[in-house]
This record gives sequence, structure tokens and C-alpha cells, in this order.
Amino acid sequence: MGGKVSKKGPETSVAQLLSASPTIPTTLKEVPILGNVSPTTIEETLVPKVYNRRWIMLLLFATLSFSNAYQWIHLNIIGNVIIEFYNESLPTDSFQQATAIDWLSMIYMLCYIPLIFPATWLLDKKGLRICLICGAFLNALGAWIKCACLASGRFPVLMFAQTICAIAPIFIVGIPAHLAATWFGPDQVSTATAFGVFGNQVGCAAGFLLPPLLVPNSDDRDVIENDLGKMFYIWAGLTTALFSSIIVVFQDKPPQPPSKAQMLAAESGEQESYLGSLKNLFRSRAFILLAITYGINTGCYYGIGTLLNPIILHYFPGQEQIAGQIGLVLVLAGVVGSAVAGLWLDRTKMFKGTTVGIYLLSMAGMVVFTFTLGLDLIWVVFLTAGVLGFFMTGYLPVGFEFAAEITYPEPEGTSSGLLNASAQTFGILLTIGMRALVERVSVQSANITVSVMLLVGTIVTGFISADYRRQEAGKREISYFDDVLHDESTPKTRTLTT
Repeated sequence: MGGKVSKKGPETSVAQLLSASPTIPTTLKEVPILGNVSPTTIEETLVPKVYNRRWIMLLLFATLSFSNAYQWIHLNIIGNVIIEFYNESLPTDSFQQATAIDWLSMIYMLCYIPLIFPATWLLDKKGLRICLICGAFLNALGAWIKCACLASGRFPVLMFAQTICAIAPIFIVGIPAHLAATWFGPDQVSTATAFGVFGNQVGCAAGFLLPPLLVPNSDDRDVIENDLGKMFYIWAGLTTALFSSIIVVFQDKPPQPPSKAQMLAAESGEQESYLGSLKNLFRSRAFILLAITYGINTGCYYGIGTLLNPIILHYFPGQEQIAGQIGLVLVLAGVVGSAVAGLWLDRTKMFKGTTVGIYLLSMAGMVVFTFTLGLDLIWVVFLTAGVLGFFMTGYLPVGFEFAAEITYPEPEGTSSGLLNASAQTFGILLTIGMRALVERVSVQSANITVSVMLLVGTIVTGFISADYRRQEAGKREISYFDDVLHDESTPKTRTLTT
């Protein structure tokens, strides 16, 4: 080895340069500087590169997330119609009937909790492409099985189809932060994460809006059967076309990483085991607190979404389409909130402050929504639902990105998966609790409980330490490689703290 970088002699690849010393992501690392290495070669290989095709990958993922999120809520928003049509195969008790319909939504949450660990292992070991293919296949398969449910005695078959659809999200919902870090540069990663979550949110919006229009309430079961058939077959065709597109077009990762931090993460990821990552995450006090608060916020959203039909029909009887439209406003406002939050984080990098602020405003929005429902002013309900959605669902990408910052260099897919597991757990508990309160006490008591839970989440968020490891790693990498590329008197080795 030479003592400094020379412009003469045969060039040595940067892969050889870096492989001369293994990457140890949490300790000091000796990086040797080889002789006969062209600075141009180093610069071309080590300078991050973003590709235009990244937007196609993000669009395909967002569309898949959209189609699966639609199937999460599209039956519950017309729950009264589903109860009427499948009455023969449902329990006779009204509370048990309502609970059975709730499980069409909660099965998404239940499947996620045990299956997220093998799914995140698959993402960590096999990459984005395999996960998206699995998710798209299950999404389409479940949609086609629903087409076989068009008879009043086939509610168990409908639940089986919904269960297949519910397994698909384990390969989908933890992807946004991982895909953003894999394909996008540091100045776009938060925006890309927000856009990835955006697909899920728009899918929920479609799931609220379209079913009441496609399957309006009717006393004629033949009419309901015909309308359900149209809705099921349309979605089966769309999900099949999407599955085919992902197989043909989607790529696992770009030829060259888009950021210095991603280069370092890729190197460390080759040595860090999946179980090792899990242990590191469970040992992080900040991450545990974030997982709890993320679970509370998102679980409240799941509970409200699942029970929106009975909540709105309690105050506005016979207005199924109004319930769907309020759900649409709730989610679309969240889409705007997600986009604004992503842009704000890319500009300011104020992850903790943004998280606390959004959480507090979510709680305030829920309080206002709770106490304006009974005013019999529908425009006020639309307005307060929009405010609630802007902050509550706008929180989703913020939570993903905050986790990626405080847990770096652990894989984003693993941290996102655990956040979602927490969300599903709280979602089941809150949905069951809210249903019991709606049936046994009052709708208002259920909404007040959600408000209290959001207040608790706000307080706990304040105790999360703001340790922005990913930002610091990026700064250290930039500083170090700038020295290597531009200082010909660089000594034989340099020490890099990672």
C-alpha cells in the first residue's frame, strides 16, 4: 500500500478499498487508503446517485398500498348493508353481529402481529422486490375469493377472503421508510416516505367513499348481491393487473446507493443479523417509547375508521353515504397532512418537535370532533373530521422517519414493522373497547376514551430522546470522504467513527 492517493498506476476499485477493512457500524473503523487509486474512480463510485426510475418504484408501491388499504375498510363502511345481506350466516345477537363485522377490519390487525417478524426478516434478507410480489399476490388472491362470496350464507368465506387480504399488509405497510432510504437522496427521503404512506391513506379514502356509492342500502337482497358482485370483480381485476406490473417492472434497489448514509447502512447490514437488529431495537428506550406512542395514535385511527359507520349513523340515521364522505374527508386531510409533514421534516429535520406538535393537535382535533357530532350541523362534522384527519393520519410518516433517525443503522423495514405491530395491537384493543362502549354506554363515551388515549400518547412522546443518528452518520461520511477525495496528503489510514 502507498502512503497517499496517487493519480498514476493501475486503478484499484473502491470495493477493494473498502473491503480491506470490515465495517463495524457502532465502533471505530480503520479505513485503509490504497496506492494507485484514482481520485476520479473513488469519487465516481462513492458519490451517491439517484435515478429517475425511483419515482416508478415509489408509484408501484403506493398503488399496491392503495389497493390493499381499500380492502381493509370497504366492507365496514357499509357494515349495516353487510349485516343485512349475510344475516343467515351471522350470529342472531345484534352485538355479536356487529362484532363479527368489526373483525372484517380487525383481522388485518390480528394477522399482522405474529406475521410481521418473518415478514421483516424476509425484507431484510431478500429485499423489496420479493416482499412486494408476495403482498401483491395475496392482495389479488383475496380479492378473487371475495367474488365467490355472493350468497347470504357465505360470510365465513368472506372472512376467509378478508384474512388472505389481511396477510398482504405484512409485506407492504413497513416498506415506505425502507424504500425511501433505498432509492431516494437525503433531501427527498422524508417526502418519499410521506408519499409511500400517501398510497395507504388514499386507499382508505377510496374504501370510505366508493362502497356506499357502489352498494347502496336496499331492501332487495338481489340488488345488493348484484352491487357487491360489481364491486368485488372490479377490484379483483385491478389487483391482478397491479400484481403483473410489479412482477415485470419493480426493481429491488438501484445500482448505486442514493446517499452516504445508505452506503454505510448497506455495508453494516451485511454483517448485522436480523435477530441482532431486533435486540438492538428492543434495547432502545427511545424506540420502545416511540413504538408505544405510535401504536396509540394509529390504533385510535384504526378504531375510528372501523366504527365510523355506526358512529355517524347514530347521529345521522340512514346517511351511509354521508358516513363514507366523512371518512373520505378524514383521510384526504391526512394525505395533505402527510405531505406537509414530509416537506417540513426534509426542510427542518425537527423530528421530535414535529412529532410532539402533531400529537398534541391530534388530541385537540379529537376533542373538538367528539363534542361537535351532536350539534346536528353536518358541515361542522366535515370540518372537524378534516382537522382530525390532517393531524392524526399526518402523523404516520413522521413516526416512521423519527424511528429511522433514532435507530440508525438498523434497517428501516425492521423498525417500521415493529411500529406497525404496536399499531395493530392497540388497534384491536381500542376497536373492541370502542365497540363495547358504543353498544353498552354511548358513542360519546367511546370518543372521549380516544381523546384521553391521545393525551397519554402526547405526554409519553415528550420523554423520547432526540438522538438523530442517521443525520450524524451522513455528516460524518460526507466529511470523511471529502477529506479522502481532496487531500493528497491523506495518511495511510483514517479513523471513521460510525
